[in-house]
Formats: sequence, structure tokens, C-alpha cells
Amino acid sequence: MTDTNARETLIDLLHGVERFNTEVFPKNRDLFASLADQQAPGTLFIACADSRVNPSLITQTKPGELFVLRNIGNIVPAYGEMLGGVSSAIEYAVLALKVSHIIVCGHSDCGAMKALLDPDPSKLAKMPTVASWLRNAEAARAVLEVSDAGPASVRSLAEQNVLLQISHLRTHPAVAAGLARNTLTLQGWFYDIPSGEVVILDETSRHFVSVHDAIETLRASTATAQAQSA
Repeated sequence: MTDTNARETLIDLLHGVERFNTEVFPKNRDLFASLADQQAPGTLFIACADSRVNPSLITQTKPGELFVLRNIGNIVPAYGEMLGGVSSAIEYAVLALKVSHIIVCGHSDCGAMKALLDPDPSKLAKMPTVASWLRNAEAARAVLEVSDAGPASVRSLAEQNVLLQISHLRTHPAVAAGLARNTLTLQGWFYDIPSGEVVILDETSRHFVSVHDAIETLRASTATAQAQSA
């Protein structure tokens, strides 16, 4: 990218801020006023840092509704492995913000998954911290029998990675306590960029189901719970 292009990119961002200040913010002044000194998101959304993944756009949520944690590969190291930004965000979301749900969302064409499938590890030689970080997803690759890094293999690995990171979530004390008290639920998603489709992990079958089917299952379980408590 030339210096001119880089400046134009920054100028475009600043124009976006101007539009936010002059058009978007005034139309949502009451919303931002309500968020001025507090937040009460219901969901911790763990997503990849990929620029094509926009959690608020995908879920059609407003500011204040999602507590978003993003990193390369939507990875959650098992508790104690890499205590830091990810583990502290999870702990804060569950214990301080008292979120009711944690979602781990993988996506198509994920660069992290491509790197895990690449047979040439030397490509990450200049990115040692990335290489170290991706070790937290190695177990997902181990369960797959793939010999290429094509779209189907990348998707399969991304789905397995979601399952793996949910299992890692369960090792975090705050999450384990929330699950034991039935105050917290975990869910895995996969977002297909070119189609816009989101599928939901069914932890019972270990397969992904449509959003419609996931909604119907939740409605049925809610109705059953209400009937049992009546």
C-alpha cells in the first residue's frame, strides 16, 4: 500500500467518525445516554479478529447488548495455559457483568485454520507469537483426517475448533461455576461469509443445525420447563 493509499484509508475512517457524530449519534442519543455509566450485556461473544466478521451486524444487536472478545481463530486457551486477556475477559464477563450466554463463533476462510492445515510451518517463522497462539487449536486438527487446505477442510477444522474452544471454556472456574448453577449457557456458531448463513452447534449430537431448528429446540425446552414449574 502506498503512502497515498494509506492516508486515504485513514481519511475514510475519519469521515466515518464524522458521519457517526453528525448523523448516527444524534438519532440514537437516548441509547448512548443510557449506556453512559453502565453496561449490562447478556452475552459474551467470542469471535475471530477477521475483518469480515462483524458480531453486531450478524446478530443485529445494538451497542450494550454484546460483550465482544476477538482474537485470531476465536481461541480460548484452557484455564492456566495462557492467563491473560482472554481469560480475564471471560472472568469479568461472567462474574462482574453476569452474562447469561457465551457464544464461540468460527467462520469460513479462516486464516488461522489455513495456517494450521499448512504443511509448511516455516511460513510462521516470522510470527512466533501467532505460532504459539495457534497451538491452542492443535487438538482440533488432530481429530480431522485431511490432507489439504481447501475450503471444505478449512470449514471442517473451523467447526472442530469451535467444539474445542467450548471444551476449553469449561475449564475456566467462573464458567464451570455458572454452568453448575444453571446461570450460564454455552453455544457454538459457524458463520459462512459468502452465503451469510449461520449454523448452531447442537452439543448433544455434536453436529451443527440451522438457526431455525435451534430456535425451535430452545422454544420446546422453555415450554417444558414452564410446564414442569407450573
